[in-house]
Amino acid sequence: MANYECVFIARQDISSAQVEQLTETFSNIIRENGGEVAKTEQWGLKTLTYKIKKNRKGHYVLFNLVAPAPAVAEMERNMSISEDVLRYMTVRVDELEPGPSAMMQSRNERSDRGDRGDRGDRGGRRFDGDRGDRGDRGDRAPRPPRRTEFEGEQA
Repeated sequence: MANYECVFIARQDISSAQVEQLTETFSNIIRENGGEVAKTEQWGLKTLTYKIKKNRKGHYVLFNLVAPAPAVAEMERNMSISEDVLRYMTVRVDELEPGPSAMMQSRNERSDRGDRGDRGDRGGRRFDGDRGDRGDRGDRAPRPPRRTEFEGEQA
């Protein structure tokens, strides 16, 4: 059996209890077809990047599945029928991620870039202050003075 990660987005106007009921329904479909739900995470109500079916927000849910392909296909078929599911995406993965997903980890735990307070980690800058001597610029003709828009108009 293969490993899958599945994320679905439920409508914003259903309650958390209804989201849990949807989650349980899809989990039962996997179990009935010979699969196993390794992990379920509810990420909560989040703002969508763009409107989907007139919804600005959605309840996000993640499944980690160990299941045969027909079980996943049946779950996706039921998700497409459900009016409460706005979008879903299932991806086959080599191995399931142990522990909480990146969405469930606190912001401090998942920051692997370190403190960016000092500019030492951003590389050198080209401008370091004094640009030094720019050489003799006498070989160029001086620029003519700029005209304002009123200089050309004669009353």
